[in-house]
Amino acid sequence: MKAVLGKYQDNMNLRRKNSIVYYLKRDFLLYLLLLLPMAYLFIFKYAPIYGVVMAFQDYNIFGGISGSEWVGLDVFKFIFEQSSFYRALKNTLVLNFLDLVAGFPAPIILAILLNEIRHVRFKKVTQTILYLPHFLSWVIIGGMVYLMFSSGGMANSVLSSLGIGHMEFLSQKNNWLIMYLAVGVWQSAGWGTIIYLASIIGINKELYEAADMDGCSRLRKIWHITLPGIKPTIIILLILQIGRMLSIGFDRPFVMGNSLVSEYSDVISTFVYRIGIGSGDFSQATAVGLFQSVVGLVFLVTANFIAKKIGEQGIW
Repeated sequence: MKAVLGKYQDNMNLRRKNSIVYYLKRDFLLYLLLLLPMAYLFIFKYAPIYGVVMAFQDYNIFGGISGSEWVGLDVFKFIFEQSSFYRALKNTLVLNFLDLVAGFPAPIILAILLNEIRHVRFKKVTQTILYLPHFLSWVIIGGMVYLMFSSGGMANSVLSSLGIGHMEFLSQKNNWLIMYLAVGVWQSAGWGTIIYLASIIGINKELYEAADMDGCSRLRKIWHITLPGIKPTIIILLILQIGRMLSIGFDRPFVMGNSLVSEYSDVISTFVYRIGIGSGDFSQATAVGLFQSVVGLVFLVTANFIAKKIGEQGIW
């Protein structure tokens, strides 16, 4: 009888420990700490999703969402009939693709080079210098670029003194594209090394010791140990980058662009700014944003699916 009662008591204790109430009572302080970030996510991330309905309305700022007329897919039809939208879409894809080609390998290379530096103080100073551009706003960076590379800027002054001649860095389309990519790599590459350096630190040091005993050079160790060791991190970040192919920041193209290179610098974010803020057409701006999100999700799922198919680790 005692054995039966003891078994029953154990089952009751097990059920109690597996219940949500038990964990809430035990760890209520930890759950209390979650309230603030959860409230932030709900207020600023999930609640605004309700505003997506404006993409299907002829939105009236005075009537609000509840007082605006429903028009179905008419807003999307109107957007897809505009040549300026397709130009912005093409520029967004091209600039993001070139950013991916030029900017994605840069932090990987930098992280490997930093990892190979043996002088600790020099390594720390170098990392700090590489991180600094990330903390500058694009308004400041745009001002620096203008002072350096405008028609009367420092770069042209140096070129003229050397007898090379005058170059239009910011007003000639191909030169502007090179400057756009170069400044983007300079601003983001240093900060991007943090994740890769953390991944490199996680590689088993015994592998390097075994390679040293076998007489491997530094390049061999990088190729056969470091790169395979950070390969999962590279794949995950690449998938996330592909998922953002249709999303582009507003600051960089807006600050660096001008009317002479608008054929290249006009992207979806500046297009939304013009029609949403400039023209006050919030329905179109919302529709373009929804289009970006849906296509970005398709890119993300496709890239993850391909990564899983070829035997790599995806993000889910």
